[in-house]
Amino acid sequence: MRTIGLKEIEDIALGASLLGAGGGGDPYIGKLMAMGAIKEFGPVTLLDPEEIPDDALIVPMAMMGAPTVLAEKAANGREAKALYDLVSKYFGKEVYAFMPMEAGGFNSMFPIVCAASLGLPLVDVDGMGRAFPELQMVTFTIGGVSASPMALTDEKGNAVIFETVSNKWTEELARSVTMSCGGSVAVALYPMDGKTVKAYGVKNIVSRSETLGKAIRNVKESGDKTPEQSFLEFTGGYRLFKGKISDVLRETRGAFNFGTVVLDGIADCKGKQAKVEFQNENLTCTVENTIVATVPDLICLVDTETFLPVTTDALKYGKRVLVVGLPCFEMWRSEKGLELVGPRYFGCDTDYIPLEERCQEVK
Repeated sequence: MRTIGLKEIEDIALGASLLGAGGGGDPYIGKLMAMGAIKEFGPVTLLDPEEIPDDALIVPMAMMGAPTVLAEKAANGREAKALYDLVSKYFGKEVYAFMPMEAGGFNSMFPIVCAASLGLPLVDVDGMGRAFPELQMVTFTIGGVSASPMALTDEKGNAVIFETVSNKWTEELARSVTMSCGGSVAVALYPMDGKTVKAYGVKNIVSRSETLGKAIRNVKESGDKTPEQSFLEFTGGYRLFKGKISDVLRETRGAFNFGTVVLDGIADCKGKQAKVEFQNENLTCTVENTIVATVPDLICLVDTETFLPVTTDALKYGKRVLVVGLPCFEMWRSEKGLELVGPRYFGCDTDYIPLEERCQEVK
């Protein structure tokens, strides 16, 4: 048990933005909201998953919708109380703690906002170890946990609880309501007991985000290593490409950001071209028509000078980026995991090959 204060917020937001693989929402907006909540209500207690009782009611909190919409249609600050009331009334018991659903810029911060404003602890665990675009894409689905009852509210005060026959149906119905509400809503979903959190959650994700954030901030204090070497070492990442953004094609469709970013090689990649496809999060990276990484492994773009993560909604012409691959949580490489988040689910015409194997083949 420890607390999250203003200093920790900075590092968590930065590290989670990297783990978001391009998605998860704008870290800047989320960080401002979290800092405001900490200043008003005080630090948030962060619990190790092993510290929570097996029968405690734990509720993941998140924002749902297209990240570009979220940047313009922010939360109003009352969502946490509305969602808490809906869930606690449904179960007839109090919520013991909140947890993040994914690692990503905004969605790493929103549960902290909720925890601070209601005086509840936050559990150091999530259901992805990264960010994914659809609600059913969590490790808890692999464990047979239902996404519903799922509570949803928008900034106008509209609220609803879904009871669905499958997690995919939760995604379909909630996505439709999200579109009707302007493309961005707050949700509480996958309510579960502490025993289930411990069995299927991605543990220590908040702590990992904080550690990564600190390392990114200090990446240029690397001693005899170059900043790039240091970055790849502390992230455990694979260098996929280095280039300048020459084109960005994007559209918002069905409350998702879809698109392609084209990179012209620089430095040792000069003369080559790469493409990264995304649906909120980066899905595939192709270098000279050869796939070098796919979901569920993380494909992350970072600034070549600062190594700050570049989200899909911040991609712009002329920016120089390093494309890095990070191995995903091991549960995603199982048969059930790949059914949920493998490349073929997203329409990519390739089987999943682990990042480390693809990179070895390229070499």
